[in-house]
Amino acid sequence: MATAVREALAEARHSAVHLEMRDSYMRDDPEFIRWQHGHRYDPADRESWWRPWLDVVAEATGRGVVMRRLRVVSEPLSDYVRYEYDGTFTNVAAGEDVRWLPRSRARGLLLPALDGWVMDGETVILHHFSGDGQWTGPRMEVCHDRVLADQYVRAYEAAWERAVPHAEYQPARR
Repeated sequence: MATAVREALAEARHSAVHLEMRDSYMRDDPEFIRWQHGHRYDPADRESWWRPWLDVVAEATGRGVVMRRLRVVSEPLSDYVRYEYDGTFTNVAAGEDVRWLPRSRARGLLLPALDGWVMDGETVILHHFSGDGQWTGPRMEVCHDRVLADQYVRAYEAAWERAVPHAEYQPARR
């Protein structure tokens, strides 16, 4: 099933930025449950990675869309964010630039209340989650609002500058 994000990525011309700020998402996700039971993606077996999402990423980045993902995280990392960290090499391999911003480095930043995407600096796709990280209705809200897009981009860029590239990020130990 197509989602608003996949549809927007298919139309994106130059940029897609994603801001993630929760410590937990969809803990009933079958892939997260598999990870909890010891499953890890094999870097040598690309066909086993999360599909079709990574195909969408590779297609967009292959045509020149710069994709950046910023994860604002509490340390030590929650189990869910450790799961994301363990699998982030797949996002990077598909063409995303991923950075991590520990909340301790976010002092003074004004960040939006909702996770979301900004496509080409114009379209904002907001994600709505409950307190325990489950989707709520509407799951995704598409906004064609230039003022909102500018606000998200400014906040994103300020946080991006402080964030640590994935290859350099070493999560704090418990």
